[in-house]
Amino acid sequence: MTTISSKIISDSKALTTVTRKWKDAGEKIVFTNGCFDIIHMGHVLYLEEARALGDRLIVGLNSDSSVTRLKGPRRPITDQTNRAHVLAALASVDAVVVFDEDDPYRLISQILPDVLVKGGDWRPEQIVGSDVVLARGGEVHSLRFVEGYSTTGIEAKIRQL
Repeated sequence: MTTISSKIISDSKALTTVTRKWKDAGEKIVFTNGCFDIIHMGHVLYLEEARALGDRLIVGLNSDSSVTRLKGPRRPITDQTNRAHVLAALASVDAVVVFDEDDPYRLISQILPDVLVKGGDWRPEQIVGSDVVLARGGEVHSLRFVEGYSTTGIEAKIRQL
């Protein structure tokens, strides 16, 4: 039985080992990334759709410092340990990897996923790492955006209370 904490991969060597094992077994690896600050239904539906594109889903999770640089000084609302554990608890997620850079290019270059996905607010050619994936014959998808669900919207609602 896989535990939640065993799905959180904390070092480069372990990530290489697990991805090699999956590839050797002929499994199709899907990669996505994001801040996932307050997990909501839009995230869950998106991750389920991403997982359906392959056999394994790896989620690159922006670190706390990365989220602050990208979203501003009030973010993240929940720390990276909390966010990683919540993501790892989802059945659709096979692995979570925290990264400190502002984008996941280095991580994508290490994993070399078969499929790269982002939300519908990204065009495939805008997705960081699409060049790496496409050069290897992989797929890049912009998945549907679920209207009405956003961390920014939840944050604004909480501030109004």
